[in-house]
Amino acid sequence: MRTAIVTPRGDLVRWVELPGAEPVRVYVHGLGATSSAYWTEAAAHPLLSGHRSLLIDLLGHGISDRPTDFDYALESHADALAEALTAAGVAGAEVIAHSMGGSVAIVLAARHPHLLSKLVLVDANLDAAEPEPGAIGSTGIAAYTEEEFLAGGWAEVRDAAGAHWWSTMRLTDRAALHRSAVQLVRGSKPAMRELLRDLKIPRTFLLPQNGGPLPGAEELTAAGVRVVEIPDCGHNIMLDNPQAFAEAVADALA
Repeated sequence: MRTAIVTPRGDLVRWVELPGAEPVRVYVHGLGATSSAYWTEAAAHPLLSGHRSLLIDLLGHGISDRPTDFDYALESHADALAEALTAAGVAGAEVIAHSMGGSVAIVLAARHPHLLSKLVLVDANLDAAEPEPGAIGSTGIAAYTEEEFLAGGWAEVRDAAGAHWWSTMRLTDRAALHRSAVQLVRGSKPAMRELLRDLKIPRTFLLPQNGGPLPGAEELTAAGVRVVEIPDCGHNIMLDNPQAFAEAVADALA
């Protein structure tokens, strides 16, 4: 396990690192997840292995610190991630990022462009959304106030999320989970979609084939973003169809 101080208060981001060749590959998890649980199989796949790979946990999640005075905004997550990558001697990385992690990675690329050379987004959030009571995911979590969530709303989310997601969500600090969800629903300014459109590096967006077309796909494609539909999977593409995922990522990074 590796660590880096990422805030003036000394908070640590931690990651599991696999040795290998350059360029470095950085794997970023989604809301209420951890990179080791979601990314180990993908990073070790024969089509993707052999590169130095950082399976990194965002602040508040997994094995990283859980600062109580951190706002968990997308920009704050991105800046903390930038500090960790800089401490790790990373520049020009190939970043593979899932869900909320994809939103963070877009902001990272916009704010710290020297750190990325390619970006693969895995069913990432591109737009702000409205909180939705009872929904599963960030919009449902964001429908609670922080006080409501900490007082017992987290248990309702646990029951709705199911055993798979809860297995990693339970490792997330509850305040960090709520604040991250609120900030994800709020989005970035400019919006993640606009930032993604304007990036100059190679970009690929993977989404489940059975989830319907990606809203605004034509505009993103016109801006140079490759949009690739993956069959036989849900939101967790890399876990549901690891072979098709590895093939798509290998092609994106070739």
